[in-house]
Amino acid sequence: MKTPSTLDLTNTQETLHLATDLQKFIAENKLSMTIQGKAFVNVEGWQYAGARLGILPVVEELFSIGTDDEIKYQAKVTLLQLRTEGTATPQTVGTGYAVCSNKENGKRFYQEFAIASMAQTRAIGKAYRNLLAWIIRAAGYEPTPAEEMDYELNRPTGATQQAAVSSTPEGSVPSGAIASKPASAKQKSDILLLLSHRAVTAEEKERTVRQINTIDAVRAQQVIVNLKKAIRERQAAQVAQSPAA
Repeated sequence: MKTPSTLDLTNTQETLHLATDLQKFIAENKLSMTIQGKAFVNVEGWQYAGARLGILPVVEELFSIGTDDEIKYQAKVTLLQLRTEGTATPQTVGTGYAVCSNKENGKRFYQEFAIASMAQTRAIGKAYRNLLAWIIRAAGYEPTPAEEMDYELNRPTGATQQAAVSSTPEGSVPSGAIASKPASAKQKSDILLLLSHRAVTAEEKERTVRQINTIDAVRAQQVIVNLKKAIRERQAAQVAQSPAA
């Protein structure tokens, strides 16, 4: 089997093999988000695509560009090809810049660390998009990271969008404005119920409870999906490790 550094993406068969692998991995691990009827891959999916090719991200810059009434961070990420024939020095193969602000719809109550973290996440996705958009498209997904779409659709657009958000039924997502509606009471209840499961760690409980009142409906649904998946996988692992009766 070829290592990531020896994959020849000019070879049609190898390209199709990688695209098929990506499609399966992203689907099985639920690393995509449907926005306006189209599937966009989360940054974890882009990182997997890069890892298959020996390309890893490094956050080179992260600094505040906010004001007294706005928390705003900008990040720069560089992509390094770790296995380049003929040299032991990693080669820079891509760069991405991104910002995140608490002025965006749905992020008003985000703490500073969360804004900084999202800026880095978006920059990672942006860097990979510049280099690998074509392979994500070949895998059957939109060639824009989900986190970048989150930014594009959540930028403040004035009173018109605010009115649309206010009139949207609880728990639904208005067209053109994902992540703008707070998590519903039912979603929060479902999350708390899942957190009570013994398979969930104390650290996960503490982190999730701390953020539960700041997440929007879309992210709340993703938390529910991730918790269910983690519980299911941990229960299966426990069964597998148990001695035979």
